[in-house]
Amino acid sequence: MSQIIQATAREAQGTSASRRLRNEGKVPAIVYGLGEVQAIAVDHKEMFYALQKEAFFTQVLKLNIDGKEQDVIVRDFQIHSVKQQVQHIDFQAVNLNEPLRMRLPLHVVNAEKSQAVKLQSGRVSLLTNMVDTIVDPKNIPAALELDCEKVVAGDILHLSDISFPEGVQSIALKRGDNLAVATVSGKKI
Repeated sequence: MSQIIQATAREAQGTSASRRLRNEGKVPAIVYGLGEVQAIAVDHKEMFYALQKEAFFTQVLKLNIDGKEQDVIVRDFQIHSVKQQVQHIDFQAVNLNEPLRMRLPLHVVNAEKSQAVKLQSGRVSLLTNMVDTIVDPKNIPAALELDCEKVVAGDILHLSDISFPEGVQSIALKRGDNLAVATVSGKKI
């Protein structure tokens, strides 16, 4: 089930209009992707806490703009450099029947069970924590998993070592680039 976000269309744009919105507890935002760009406003408190969760960026959201629902994903956002205040959010409208390009988070699993960590005083270090993918919008995983149960000190793990769920493809692998995503340190026995 996707999260529903209430939004209102806004006519006034510019610095002073955005400042007035923020003073009212709203965040200026835009929706682009399928047709023309639409300026909207969303609730600040709801967005501030939603942006703290990693899963918020890897799911299709329902944006209810004055009663009309639209499927979107979060593409970008800006936070004030000093205050804990969301300045702006960019949403991209998506068609659920077309593949979507997304950056998915990469998580290490089973590293504590590996020989490198248990016997060789090692650690698994990610070289990147996001992977560019093409996904089916109906089945976006929360994160990609890199299983490190069988690694030993000195190993270098690549994109091909990630088990991609059905409907998810790595853009770099499609191009033929098997990039390194993690290294394993430790003392070789």
